[in-house]
Amino acid sequence: MIVRAVGPSELAAVLKFWSVAAENSSRPADTAAAVEALVARDPSALIVAVDDGEIVGTVIAGWDGWRCHIYRLAVAPDRRRAGIGSRLIAAAEERFRALGAIRVDAMVLDGNDGAHGAWAAHGYRQQGDWSRWVKPLKP
Repeated sequence: MIVRAVGPSELAAVLKFWSVAAENSSRPADTAAAVEALVARDPSALIVAVDDGEIVGTVIAGWDGWRCHIYRLAVAPDRRRAGIGSRLIAAAEERFRALGAIRVDAMVLDGNDGAHGAWAAHGYRQQGDWSRWVKPLKP
């Protein structure tokens, strides 16, 4: 298995992968334009785990020059609990260290109990004094 930045020709495969492996049906659907914009702005932000030519995991390691954010950690349902998520988290953290970052946060669904243990095992803690506020922007 190889963990690396996504290639431009793989963006459609990432969207297809997320339709199966990613959670959170309450948010707007991912679009090709959004993923293309992400990769155009920061080609190293979208990290994939590839095994035998197939995407088996993803993570977005976002860096705005000040803060680090991890989004869209997703692992193929039939490949979970095999260390893929751990390798993706490590790749994201390595990217952040190389950029000079000192702190990272991860977006984790409150109801995803299985993920809570994985994040805790990697040293992440739920921050009880903050809540995420969202507003969908209409075109």
